[in-house]
Amino acid sequence: MSDVEFFSIPEFETQNGIRLPVLLAYKTYGKLSPARDNAILIPTFYGGRHVDTEFFFSNGRAINLTKHFVIVPNMIGNGLSSSPTNSLKPYKGPHFPLFTAHDNVTCQKALVTEIFDIEKLLLVTGFSMGAQQAFQWGADFSDMVRGIVPICGAARISRHNKVFLKSAVNALKLDPTFNEGEYHHQPESGLRAFGYVYSAWLFSQAFFREELYQQLGFKCEEDVINYTQEYFLANDANNLISMADTWMAMDISNNPKYSTFEAALENIRCEAIVMPSETDLYFTVADNEYEVSHMPNATLRTIPSKWGHGAGFGLNDDDNSFIDEAISNFL
Repeated sequence: MSDVEFFSIPEFETQNGIRLPVLLAYKTYGKLSPARDNAILIPTFYGGRHVDTEFFFSNGRAINLTKHFVIVPNMIGNGLSSSPTNSLKPYKGPHFPLFTAHDNVTCQKALVTEIFDIEKLLLVTGFSMGAQQAFQWGADFSDMVRGIVPICGAARISRHNKVFLKSAVNALKLDPTFNEGEYHHQPESGLRAFGYVYSAWLFSQAFFREELYQQLGFKCEEDVINYTQEYFLANDANNLISMADTWMAMDISNNPKYSTFEAALENIRCEAIVMPSETDLYFTVADNEYEVSHMPNATLRTIPSKWGHGAGFGLNDDDNSFIDEAISNFL
């Protein structure tokens, strides 16, 4: 995409000890105030790029570009920032190393401080894997953030969530064209199988039972499957697997700074509003309840939605309004 800028880190060391150059693609919206105190960071989510986050600050939303300066860093592995598709050997394709949420957030901190000279972010918020990165910001750099609002995400991936992800990734890999990641053209059948598995989990049982997909202009559940498949067909297979690996490695305490998961949660000292969807099949209310119980300045606001994980995807006006009320209260 031609509308992004790139922040270069000539030598970055991942949590696994791999040293390589990193390019972080990002886009900004709005204007940074003279005091540099109106910046909001919104990391991208799984399979998404900066343009896919723009529903967060569309007209009428709580984040207002006449007041706020929004920075959207593209997650490493999404095809714009350093990824399997745009890296050189020996890290090209299936050889791209794991980048954890901690690695992503460390690169984002460098961007925020070195390019924009921002000492403190007003807010870090995001959906799904964007929410994971918001949690990681709170754990790693709590003093740099006034508050975090993770939406439909978790500070640590659950065992059940990991099984779901592995099933989708394994379905992709079954396509003979995939060739252990050394493919010459996209394994379309594998990508469609990936999207098929994913579609069953993106929304809730009630979403299908009550045919809420009609609000999106869909006539039947097959339209939902097609919608999900088309979303993932816009991604490279190795990039999807790289981002899935980041997702499966999610644990804010997975670094030497913390002895336990609870200790990492207790280090999120900034204000936090944690917003699960009550019907999310990926990130459950129970997981967020446990996390909030160990965060010193956090409240739980469960989105009363039948849209499952999709409650945070900007698709339903009622869900958007509920989320905006919480963000408005914080701001």
